[in-house]
Amino acid sequence: MADFLETEALWEDFHRVVNMTSAELAAWLRVRDADEDTEPLPEEAGTETGQHVLAILQKRRTDLTDDDIRVMHKVVDTVGDLVDMEDEPEPERAPEDTRRRHRLMTLGHDPLKP
Repeated sequence: MADFLETEALWEDFHRVVNMTSAELAAWLRVRDADEDTEPLPEEAGTETGQHVLAILQKRRTDLTDDDIRVMHKVVDTVGDLVDMEDEPEPERAPEDTRRRHRLMTLGHDPLKP
């Protein structure tokens, strides 16, 4: 029972911090990896974690694997460390804010999204 409750809580936390839809995240991962000369195949765009977040967004809770749960914990912890969820959204002020936003977006969290 504890595993079920822990997974339920993690699922809720993950979907609270990942505020981008799967379509938004997929588009961002493609844009992020595109450059002037090449663009990766859509299923190869983005970081490994970004691709895993995208795959999790397309799953049902009952289909989660142990690896999915590990990535969900990582995303919740990382976004929690980088963002004060109470004060979001916040305006970008400097180039480091843009880099921070892009890093968060790779994990499925857009700090400027209401």
